[in-house]
Amino acid sequence: MLIEERHQKILNWLEEKGYISTDDIQEEYQISYDSAKRDLRILEEKGLLKRTRGGALPIRQVGIGRPKGNTAKDIPVVKENYALIAKKAVTMLKNQDVVYITSGTVGYFMAQNVPEDLTLRICTNSIVVAEELRTKPNVSVILVGGEMDDKGCCYDGFATEMVKKLRFDKCFLTSASISADFGISMQRTAALPFYSALIEGSKQVIGLYPKEKIGFHSVVSIAPAEKLDLMITDWDASEEDLRLLAEKGIEIDVVEKPVRD
Repeated sequence: MLIEERHQKILNWLEEKGYISTDDIQEEYQISYDSAKRDLRILEEKGLLKRTRGGALPIRQVGIGRPKGNTAKDIPVVKENYALIAKKAVTMLKNQDVVYITSGTVGYFMAQNVPEDLTLRICTNSIVVAEELRTKPNVSVILVGGEMDDKGCCYDGFATEMVKKLRFDKCFLTSASISADFGISMQRTAALPFYSALIEGSKQVIGLYPKEKIGFHSVVSIAPAEKLDLMITDWDASEEDLRLLAEKGIEIDVVEKPVRD
C-alpha cells in the first residue's frame, strides 16, 4: 500500500469513528510504531488532524454534546474516558458540599456515581441529571428552572438569576471545548450569562474535559481557561495542550488508562 493511500485511509477512519490510535494504525496496516507515529506527524503538519498522546483526532472536532432527552435511555454511548473522568470527579466530593454538576454527558455519569455515604446538596440545570440524583436519599437536589431546550436543560434569564442567588463549594463544569488561548468555549451565545454566573458563584471550578474537547475552539468564549482551578482529563490528551493549560495555573489531573488483563 502506498503511503498516500494509507494516509487517506487514516483520514477516512477518523471521519467515521472520531479517533484513531497508533495501535489501530499498526494493527490495520501492519506497520511499526515509529511508522504509525510518523504518519500522524505528517498529517498533522498538513493540518489534516490533531495528534494526541496515543493517536489523533479530527482537526475540526470540538466535543461531544450534552445528553438528549429526559430519560437515561436517551444518554448516548460514551467512551470509556468520559466515565472514568466522572468517577474521578466524584472522589472530590466532601460531606456537606453544595455543588453544581454540569448538564453535559459526563455530568450524567457523575450523578450515577455519587457516593452514598456523603450528605450532599447538588444543583443542576438538567432534568436528566436531576432525575438520576432524585433516587439518592443522601442528596438534596436543586433543579434550576426556566425555559427548557430540546435536551431538557435550562440556560435562560430565569435560570441565570436563580444561579446568581446560589453559592457553590465546587462547580463541575464542561463545555464544547477548551484551549489555552481561547479559553472555555461553547457553541451557543445564549448560555454565556448562565455559565458566567456559575463560575463567579463557585469557590472551586473543576473542568471535566476528555481529550476530544482539549485544544479546540468553539464559537464563543465563556471565560479564560485560568478560571478553572482544576481540570480532570484522560490519559490520551495532548501533552502540549496540557502543558499550555498548566502554564495558566490550572492544576491538571489525568486519569490513568485502565490496565487490561
